Amino acid sequence: MPTLEELTTQVRAAVGADSGLGKSLKLNLKSDGVIFIDGGTVSNEDLPADLTITISLENLLALGAGTLKPAYALMVGKMRCSDMGLLMSLEEPLTALISRFV
Repeated sequence: MPTLEELTTQVRAAVGADSGLGKSLKLNLKSDGVIFIDGGTVSNEDLPADLTITISLENLLALGAGTLKPAYALMVGKMRCSDMGLLMSLEEPLTALISRFV
């Protein structure tokens, strides 16, 4: 399993000049830390974001690999989000982004 630093580097490479989300995103990886994405900026700063997804590193990797479906993860409590409407509107670009860095 990658460290937070390794994953942040992978996220930075996947995001490139722009994440394509049009909103800021914080991945709260619980005890492993946070990854904050805003446009082309990727950091480990715990900043306010338009959308915060709380998920374990293990489950994030499973989402990216396609072995865990987002709807199921939400239903069983493996993933939480700060704004369900925003999450649903960003589902396609967010899924594509996660699959590129995991």
